[in-house]
Amino acid sequence: MNKKIQLQDLGKKDYKSTWDYQEELFTGIVDLKIKNRREELDLQTPNYFLFVEHPHVYTLGKSGDFENLLLNEKQLEAKGASFYKINRGGDITYHGPGQIVGYPILDLENFFTDIHKYLRYLEESIILTLGEYGLKSGRSEGETGVWLDVGTPFARKICAMGVRASRWVTMHGFALNVNVDLGYFDNIIPCGIRGKGVTSLNVELGVEKVDESEVKEKILKHLSSLLEADFI
Repeated sequence: MNKKIQLQDLGKKDYKSTWDYQEELFTGIVDLKIKNRREELDLQTPNYFLFVEHPHVYTLGKSGDFENLLLNEKQLEAKGASFYKINRGGDITYHGPGQIVGYPILDLENFFTDIHKYLRYLEESIILTLGEYGLKSGRSEGETGVWLDVGTPFARKICAMGVRASRWVTMHGFALNVNVDLGYFDNIIPCGIRGKGVTSLNVELGVEKVDESEVKEKILKHLSSLLEADFI
């Protein structure tokens, strides 16, 4: 079992090219696993973790409802945003500047074969990170991601999640709003959930800008502990 995870911070990168890069890494791991089984080999499979910030983009999961996007093609163009229907779970979400997006491309057989446990660990890494900023967050039953004031009329989502897994290899991941222009969420029904708000870490802390590098360090620290892994 390989518990080392290769960390790559891609900086600002177009959504489609990042998706293609994820697919390339994902396919490489899957192909190696198939080769191991067919040829009775025991070659070590790699793990990757990508940090990235995307230009304005809306993405719709495979089971999502297109009607949750409230803009037509011309309106998207006017806002400088793009749109993609993709092969992850979840409904519609927004990615853009000021948002920390994390894509773990892991062979879960290096860790544990339990996709629900994996999702809980992703959520927990964000919950623990927000806790370091004095924010109490949690899960909302039947809804993905990480929320504040769960179970109240003021419930609001701060982190969206959606993953794909095949042969125990993962891709896609989470999007944590840190310094986000929340106006872009007005153009969708986020994750298909009506009547629920969306928020950003800087808004919750009442500051203009949060140090995103610091937030990334905290996320990695907690993920490393939960997965008992080393980022390299």
